[in-house]
Amino acid sequence: MLNNRKHSAQKAELHPRSKHREQYDFKQLIKSHAELAVFVKPNNYGNYAIDFFNPKAVTALNTALLKHFYDLEFWEIPKGYLCPPIPGRADYIHYMADVLAENHQGDIPRGENIKCLDIGVGANCVYPIIGHQEYGWSFIGSDIDAVSVASAKKIIELNPGLQNHITVRLQNNANDIFRGVIKKGEKIDLVICNPPFHSSYDEMQKGSLRKLRHLKKKQPKKTILNFGGQSNELWCDGGELAFVTKMIRQSKDFARQVTYFSTLVSKETHLKRFYQELKNVKATQIKTINMAQGNKVSRVLVWGFYR
Repeated sequence: MLNNRKHSAQKAELHPRSKHREQYDFKQLIKSHAELAVFVKPNNYGNYAIDFFNPKAVTALNTALLKHFYDLEFWEIPKGYLCPPIPGRADYIHYMADVLAENHQGDIPRGENIKCLDIGVGANCVYPIIGHQEYGWSFIGSDIDAVSVASAKKIIELNPGLQNHITVRLQNNANDIFRGVIKKGEKIDLVICNPPFHSSYDEMQKGSLRKLRHLKKKQPKKTILNFGGQSNELWCDGGELAFVTKMIRQSKDFARQVTYFSTLVSKETHLKRFYQELKNVKATQIKTINMAQGNKVSRVLVWGFYR
Protein backbone atom coordinates (compact mmCIF):
# COMPACT_ATOMS: atom_id res chain seq x y z
CA MET A 1 0.00 0.00 0.00
CA LEU A 2 1.06 3.58 -0.54
CA ASN A 3 1.62 5.73 2.54
CA ASN A 4 2.56 2.77 4.77
CA ARG A 5 4.17 5.16 7.22
CA LYS A 6 3.29 8.54 8.62
CA HIS A 7 4.08 11.51 6.39
CA SER A 8 4.60 15.20 6.95
CA ALA A 9 1.75 17.52 6.05
CA GLN A 10 3.54 18.69 2.90
CA LYS A 11 5.71 17.12 0.20
CA ALA A 12 8.37 19.78 0.53
CA GLU A 13 10.52 18.37 -2.28
CA LEU A 14 7.94 19.28 -4.93
CA HIS A 15 8.00 22.62 -6.75
CA PRO A 16 6.60 25.49 -4.64
CA ARG A 17 3.77 26.08 -7.13
CA SER A 18 2.79 22.42 -7.30
CA LYS A 19 -0.83 21.62 -6.49
CA HIS A 20 0.36 18.28 -5.14
CA ARG A 21 2.43 19.32 -2.13
CA GLU A 22 -0.35 18.43 0.29
CA GLN A 23 -1.09 14.78 1.08
CA TYR A 24 -3.88 13.33 -1.04
CA ASP A 25 -7.33 14.29 0.17
CA PHE A 26 -9.06 11.11 -0.95
CA LYS A 27 -12.48 12.33 0.15
CA GLN A 28 -12.27 15.24 -2.28
CA LEU A 29 -10.65 13.16 -5.01
CA ILE A 30 -13.47 10.61 -4.82
CA LYS A 31 -15.97 13.45 -5.26
CA SER A 32 -14.20 14.24 -8.53
CA HIS A 33 -13.95 10.61 -9.64
CA ALA A 34 -16.21 8.17 -7.77
CA GLU A 35 -14.50 5.12 -9.31
CA LEU A 36 -11.45 5.80 -7.11
CA ALA A 37 -13.34 4.85 -3.94
CA VAL A 38 -13.01 1.09 -4.36
CA PHE A 39 -9.19 1.35 -4.32
CA VAL A 40 -8.86 3.56 -1.22
CA LYS A 41 -8.27 1.69 2.05
CA PRO A 42 -6.71 2.44 5.44
CA ASN A 43 -3.13 1.30 5.90
CA ASN A 44 -1.38 0.09 9.07
CA TYR A 45 -1.13 3.64 10.41
CA GLY A 46 -4.74 4.53 9.84
CA ASN A 47 -4.03 6.71 6.81
CA TYR A 48 -6.06 6.24 3.67
CA ALA A 49 -4.04 5.04 0.70
CA ILE A 50 -4.10 3.12 -2.56
CA ASP A 51 -2.05 0.14 -3.67
CA PHE A 52 0.45 1.57 -6.12
CA PHE A 53 1.22 -1.94 -7.36
CA ASN A 54 -2.29 -2.16 -8.78
CA PRO A 55 -2.39 -0.58 -12.28
CA LYS A 56 -6.16 -0.02 -12.04
CA ALA A 57 -5.73 1.88 -8.77
CA VAL A 58 -3.00 4.06 -10.32
CA THR A 59 -5.20 4.88 -13.31
CA ALA A 60 -8.15 5.74 -11.05
CA LEU A 61 -5.95 8.04 -8.94
CA ASN A 62 -4.56 9.80 -12.00
CA THR A 63 -8.04 10.31 -13.39
CA ALA A 64 -9.18 11.80 -10.08
CA LEU A 65 -6.14 14.11 -9.88
CA LEU A 66 -6.64 15.38 -13.42
CA LYS A 67 -10.35 15.99 -12.87
CA HIS A 68 -9.91 17.59 -9.46
CA PHE A 69 -6.89 19.82 -10.05
CA TYR A 70 -6.97 20.42 -13.81
CA ASP A 71 -10.72 20.63 -14.50
CA LEU A 72 -10.91 17.73 -16.93
CA GLU A 73 -14.26 16.22 -17.79
CA PHE A 74 -12.79 13.12 -19.44
CA TRP A 75 -9.49 11.28 -19.22
CA GLU A 76 -8.96 7.73 -20.35
CA ILE A 77 -6.06 5.81 -21.92
CA PRO A 78 -5.90 2.48 -23.78
CA LYS A 79 -5.09 -0.56 -21.69
CA GLY A 80 -1.36 -1.06 -21.21
CA TYR A 81 -0.35 2.48 -22.15
CA LEU A 82 1.74 4.69 -19.88
CA CYS A 83 -0.14 6.18 -16.92
CA PRO A 84 2.43 8.65 -15.56
CA PRO A 85 2.63 9.99 -11.98
CA ILE A 86 0.98 13.41 -12.13
CA PRO A 87 3.04 15.28 -9.47
CA GLY A 88 6.32 14.61 -11.30
CA ARG A 89 4.86 15.70 -14.64
CA ALA A 90 3.57 18.90 -13.05
CA ASP A 91 6.99 19.66 -11.57
CA TYR A 92 8.63 19.49 -15.01
CA ILE A 93 6.12 22.03 -16.32
CA HIS A 94 6.59 24.37 -13.34
CA TYR A 95 10.39 24.30 -13.58
CA MET A 96 10.21 25.07 -17.28
CA ALA A 97 7.89 27.97 -16.52
CA ASP A 98 10.71 29.33 -14.36
CA VAL A 99 13.11 28.95 -17.29
CA LEU A 100 10.77 30.83 -19.63
CA ALA A 101 10.48 33.59 -17.02
CA GLU A 102 14.20 34.31 -17.44
CA ASN A 103 13.45 35.77 -20.89
CA HIS A 104 10.45 37.74 -19.60
CA GLN A 105 11.97 39.97 -16.88
CA GLY A 106 11.36 37.29 -14.27
CA ASP A 107 7.63 37.02 -14.92
CA ILE A 108 6.23 33.68 -16.05
CA PRO A 109 4.73 34.14 -19.53
CA ARG A 110 1.15 32.98 -19.74
CA GLY A 111 -1.37 32.53 -22.50
CA GLU A 112 -1.69 30.75 -25.81
CA ASN A 113 1.01 32.87 -27.46
CA ILE A 114 3.53 30.62 -25.67
CA LYS A 115 3.82 27.57 -27.89
CA CYS A 116 5.28 24.32 -26.57
CA LEU A 117 6.15 21.01 -28.21
CA ASP A 118 5.87 17.74 -26.28
CA ILE A 119 8.02 15.07 -27.94
CA GLY A 120 6.34 11.73 -27.25
CA VAL A 121 3.04 13.10 -25.98
CA GLY A 122 1.77 9.55 -25.37
CA ALA A 123 -1.79 8.35 -25.06
CA ASN A 124 -2.17 10.27 -21.78
CA CYS A 125 -1.49 13.82 -23.10
CA VAL A 126 -0.56 14.82 -19.53
CA TYR A 127 2.12 17.46 -20.17
CA PRO A 128 -0.07 19.53 -22.53
CA ILE A 129 -3.01 19.21 -20.13
CA ILE A 130 -1.04 20.53 -17.17
CA GLY A 131 0.83 23.16 -19.19
CA HIS A 132 -2.34 24.60 -20.65
CA GLN A 133 -4.45 24.43 -17.48
CA GLU A 134 -1.73 25.96 -15.31
CA TYR A 135 -0.34 28.63 -17.65
CA GLY A 136 -2.63 28.83 -20.66
CA TRP A 137 0.15 27.73 -23.04
CA SER A 138 -0.68 26.17 -26.39
CA PHE A 139 0.83 22.81 -27.24
CA ILE A 140 1.83 20.56 -30.08
CA GLY A 141 2.12 16.92 -29.07
CA SER A 142 3.99 14.50 -31.31
CA ASP A 143 4.22 10.72 -31.22
CA ILE A 144 5.28 7.85 -33.49
CA ASP A 145 2.46 5.64 -32.21
CA ALA A 146 -0.89 6.03 -34.00
CA VAL A 147 -2.86 4.65 -31.02
CA SER A 148 -1.28 7.25 -28.73
CA VAL A 149 -2.10 10.02 -31.18
CA ALA A 150 -5.72 8.87 -31.45
CA SER A 151 -6.05 8.63 -27.65
CA ALA A 152 -4.58 12.10 -27.08
CA LYS A 153 -6.89 13.57 -29.72
CA LYS A 154 -9.89 11.94 -28.02
CA ILE A 155 -8.94 13.47 -24.66
CA ILE A 156 -8.71 16.90 -26.29
CA GLU A 157 -11.98 16.45 -28.17
CA LEU A 158 -13.91 15.49 -25.03
CA ASN A 159 -12.56 18.36 -22.92
CA PRO A 160 -13.83 21.69 -24.30
CA GLY A 161 -11.24 23.58 -22.29
CA LEU A 162 -8.44 21.91 -24.25
CA GLN A 163 -9.91 22.27 -27.72
CA ASN A 164 -8.11 24.69 -30.04
CA HIS A 165 -5.18 24.83 -27.61
CA ILE A 166 -3.54 21.43 -28.12
CA THR A 167 -2.66 19.89 -31.50
CA VAL A 168 -1.41 16.33 -31.88
CA ARG A 169 0.79 15.30 -34.81
CA LEU A 170 1.89 11.83 -35.88
CA GLN A 171 5.63 11.47 -36.47
CA ASN A 172 5.88 9.16 -39.47
CA ASN A 173 9.66 8.72 -39.36
CA ALA A 174 11.07 7.16 -36.20
CA ASN A 175 14.53 8.47 -37.07
CA ASP A 176 13.37 12.09 -36.90
CA ILE A 177 12.49 13.91 -33.70
CA PHE A 178 11.68 17.41 -34.96
CA ARG A 179 11.56 17.15 -38.74
CA GLY A 180 8.07 16.29 -39.91
CA VAL A 181 6.58 17.78 -36.72
CA ILE A 182 7.79 21.38 -36.61
CA LYS A 183 6.51 23.14 -39.71
CA LYS A 184 8.55 25.54 -41.80
CA GLY A 185 8.61 28.96 -40.16
CA GLU A 186 6.83 27.74 -37.00
CA LYS A 187 8.18 29.26 -33.79
CA ILE A 188 8.37 27.17 -30.61
CA ASP A 189 9.11 28.65 -27.19
CA LEU A 190 9.73 25.36 -25.41
CA VAL A 191 10.34 21.71 -26.21
CA ILE A 192 9.76 19.13 -23.47
CA CYS A 193 10.47 15.42 -23.66
CA ASN A 194 10.20 12.32 -21.49
CA PRO A 195 12.47 9.97 -23.49
CA PRO A 196 12.33 6.15 -23.49
CA PHE A 197 14.83 5.35 -20.77
CA HIS A 198 15.65 1.70 -21.46
CA SER A 199 17.55 0.17 -24.37
CA SER A 200 15.51 -3.04 -24.56
CA TYR A 201 12.55 -4.93 -23.14
CA ASP A 202 14.90 -7.08 -21.02
CA GLU A 203 16.58 -4.03 -19.53
CA MET A 204 13.19 -2.55 -18.70
CA GLN A 205 12.12 -5.80 -17.01
CA LYS A 206 15.29 -5.92 -14.90
CA GLY A 207 14.86 -2.27 -13.89
CA SER A 208 11.26 -2.85 -12.86
CA LEU A 209 12.23 -5.89 -10.79
CA ARG A 210 14.91 -3.88 -8.98
CA LYS A 211 12.35 -1.19 -8.18
CA LEU A 212 9.86 -3.74 -6.89
CA ARG A 213 12.50 -5.42 -4.71
CA HIS A 214 13.37 -2.03 -3.22
CA LEU A 215 9.76 -1.07 -2.55
CA LYS A 216 8.44 -4.41 -1.37
CA LYS A 217 11.65 -5.50 0.39
CA LYS A 218 11.33 -8.97 -1.10
CA GLN A 219 11.90 -10.84 -4.35
CA PRO A 220 8.87 -10.38 -6.65
CA LYS A 221 7.77 -13.33 -8.77
CA LYS A 222 7.00 -11.21 -11.85
CA THR A 223 7.24 -7.68 -13.16
CA ILE A 224 4.17 -5.51 -12.71
CA LEU A 225 4.16 -2.33 -14.77
CA ASN A 226 1.94 -0.41 -12.39
CA PHE A 227 2.25 2.69 -14.56
CA GLY A 228 1.95 0.72 -17.79
CA GLY A 229 3.79 1.64 -20.95
CA GLN A 230 4.33 0.46 -24.52
CA SER A 231 7.66 -0.24 -26.19
CA ASN A 232 8.08 3.22 -27.70
CA GLU A 233 7.23 4.81 -24.32
CA LEU A 234 9.68 2.81 -22.21
CA TRP A 235 12.53 1.60 -24.41
CA CYS A 236 14.25 2.12 -27.76
CA ASP A 237 17.50 1.04 -29.39
CA GLY A 238 20.27 2.57 -27.30
CA GLY A 239 17.84 3.79 -24.66
CA GLU A 240 18.02 7.25 -23.13
CA LEU A 241 21.65 7.78 -24.12
CA ALA A 242 20.98 7.24 -27.83
CA PHE A 243 17.65 9.08 -27.90
CA VAL A 244 18.83 12.25 -26.16
CA THR A 245 22.07 12.27 -28.17
CA LYS A 246 19.99 12.18 -31.36
CA MET A 247 17.71 14.87 -29.98
CA ILE A 248 20.66 17.17 -29.25
CA ARG A 249 22.20 16.66 -32.68
CA GLN A 250 18.92 17.25 -34.50
CA SER A 251 18.07 20.29 -32.39
CA LYS A 252 20.78 22.28 -34.19
CA ASP A 253 18.69 22.22 -37.38
CA PHE A 254 15.88 24.02 -35.54
CA ALA A 255 18.03 26.48 -33.60
CA ARG A 256 16.27 29.48 -35.16
CA GLN A 257 12.76 28.13 -34.55
CA VAL A 258 13.01 26.92 -30.94
CA THR A 259 13.97 29.06 -27.95
CA TYR A 260 14.49 26.29 -25.39
CA PHE A 261 14.94 22.56 -25.80
CA SER A 262 14.63 20.32 -22.75
CA THR A 263 14.44 16.67 -21.80
CA LEU A 264 14.23 14.55 -18.69
CA VAL A 265 17.44 12.65 -17.90
CA SER A 266 17.08 9.56 -15.74
CA LYS A 267 20.74 8.55 -15.39
CA GLU A 268 23.09 11.19 -14.04
CA THR A 269 26.05 9.35 -15.58
CA HIS A 270 24.73 10.26 -19.04
CA LEU A 271 25.09 14.00 -18.44
CA LYS A 272 28.81 14.10 -19.27
CA ARG A 273 28.10 12.68 -22.73
CA PHE A 274 25.21 15.08 -23.26
CA TYR A 275 27.30 18.10 -22.25
CA GLN A 276 29.90 17.10 -24.83
CA GLU A 277 27.23 16.73 -27.52
CA LEU A 278 25.86 20.17 -26.63
CA LYS A 279 29.34 21.62 -26.95
CA ASN A 280 29.70 19.97 -30.37
CA VAL A 281 26.50 21.59 -31.69
CA LYS A 282 27.49 24.94 -30.11
CA ALA A 283 24.46 25.15 -27.85
CA THR A 284 24.22 27.96 -25.32
CA GLN A 285 22.25 28.61 -22.12
CA ILE A 286 22.87 25.05 -20.98
CA LYS A 287 21.57 24.15 -17.53
CA THR A 288 20.53 21.11 -15.52
CA ILE A 289 17.58 21.32 -13.14
CA ASN A 290 17.38 18.74 -10.34
CA MET A 291 13.95 17.50 -9.31
CA ALA A 292 12.81 15.13 -6.57
CA GLN A 293 9.55 13.30 -5.96
CA GLY A 294 9.73 11.26 -2.78
CA ASN A 295 12.68 8.88 -3.05
CA LYS A 296 13.02 9.42 -6.80
CA VAL A 297 15.56 11.92 -8.10
CA SER A 298 15.50 13.06 -11.71
CA ARG A 299 16.79 16.00 -13.70
CA VAL A 300 15.91 18.17 -16.66
CA LEU A 301 18.54 19.13 -19.22
CA VAL A 302 17.84 22.48 -20.90
CA TRP A 303 19.61 24.13 -23.81
CA GLY A 304 19.15 26.74 -26.52
CA PHE A 305 21.06 28.51 -29.27
CA TYR A 306 20.21 32.12 -28.44
CA ARG A 307 22.79 34.43 -26.92
